[in-house]
Amino acid sequence: MRVKGASASNNKRKKLFSITKGYWGQRKNVYRRAREAYLAALSRAYVDRKRKKRDFRRLWITRISAAVRAEGMSYSAFMNGLKKAGININRKMLSELAIHDDKAFRELVSKAKAAL
Repeated sequence: MRVKGASASNNKRKKLFSITKGYWGQRKNVYRRAREAYLAALSRAYVDRKRKKRDFRRLWITRISAAVRAEGMSYSAFMNGLKKAGININRKMLSELAIHDDKAFRELVSKAKAAL
């Protein structure tokens, strides 16, 4: 008697189609296209998890730069001044200070200027 794999195949197919539900065209209901789309999506998700970190760092730097320019200083000079002043604060927190706490950020800028 031969082994029939219909139930396993159906379950595998059903699982893939439930994952690709909402994709466009054949990518949601043709097994080969759905599998291709799914594997591509997994690959992009992996890459974009890395890209997300780069994108946020760029955003924080842009925000800090804009806030520092308003105080008459460049971003690189500001970061160098902070380093020389011995102030270790990450870019995420600096951008949050620039947005939400103007007074504290101005104080950091003055300390950075003094250290140069």
